[in-house]
Amino acid sequence: MQSLSVTLGERAYPIHIGAGLLDDARLYAPHAGSATVAVVSNAVVARLYLERVTRALEQAGVARVATVLVDDGEQAKSWTGLDRVIDGLLAARCGRDSVVVALGGGVIGDLAGFAAAVYQRGIPFIQVPTTLLAQVDSSVGGKTAINHPRGKNMIGAFHQPLAVIADVATLDTLPDRELRAGIAEVIKHGFILDLQFVGWLEENMGRLLARDRATLEHAVRRSCELKAAVVADDERESGRRAILNFGHTFAHAIEAGAGYGEWLHGEAVAAGMVMAAELSVRSGTLRREEADRIRALIVRAGLPAAGPGLAPERYLDLMQVDKKAAGGQVRYVLLDGLGRAALHAGLETRLVRESIAAALR
Repeated sequence: MQSLSVTLGERAYPIHIGAGLLDDARLYAPHAGSATVAVVSNAVVARLYLERVTRALEQAGVARVATVLVDDGEQAKSWTGLDRVIDGLLAARCGRDSVVVALGGGVIGDLAGFAAAVYQRGIPFIQVPTTLLAQVDSSVGGKTAINHPRGKNMIGAFHQPLAVIADVATLDTLPDRELRAGIAEVIKHGFILDLQFVGWLEENMGRLLARDRATLEHAVRRSCELKAAVVADDERESGRRAILNFGHTFAHAIEAGAGYGEWLHGEAVAAGMVMAAELSVRSGTLRREEADRIRALIVRAGLPAAGPGLAPERYLDLMQVDKKAAGGQVRYVLLDGLGRAALHAGLETRLVRESIAAALR
């Protein structure tokens, strides 16, 4: 097992990475205590891992373990899904000393984390991510949310977990499409923060796709290190943390425009990064050969390098609802070279429209 910390003062927490961690009662014991624990999951994940996590929690001294199951997929991140979780917590008679365990992918982490943030004005939770995307990105940083028909993750709260327990052995059962979607967020961390990591990914993409255990562990650890450093510097996204949304302004438009669940989040991020790279080139901050390198790595990962064929004007309309907007202007994360990202405002609509059009199916 490898461990690192997200340094946020009294809200600091550990990230544990390794194989077989689901069963390690020692990782839950410092955080769950003797309280009631509610494990939030879906039927697919619960069938695989719920019994093991429940047994570990009981061994850690938890008084009672309740289970709350929600629908599988992005549609669970809704008012209906949130109500189901809250109803489950009430039915289990969870109090302020209770702990929520989010067992699943990014959808479960976002939904369970938001429920924990608002239930009785906030109770603690633990992230147990079972997908690559959740392990390298969404479980770290305290962003929790549900979707709105007009925009992704528009209703949410910052609520840091007590711990992140990333068992890479769960990736053995992950469908290929889900694995590739997670690799999109791994790639993103390299593009915005670490050119050397980009080179490593280019050399090791085949091993990642083949699920080589050591390669996956390195990818998860390095991604978490990079993200944790940014989160520690800017917990509530008032400045630098916005760079973690490279490609996401376009991606969220893809997800909303195509219908939530049609595109996996990582797939939309991949196409969104191609659009953002194209906009970087047209804005003069990135060389064409660097953008080509971005696209080539995305294609090698088996990810889409073009968005769905919505009209560019539809993209522009959907992107008006973006959390990075300020003063009525959409702000875009662009690359100032590979491994360096920055937030840019005041870009010409023409350049954005052309960048979208250049990366459509």
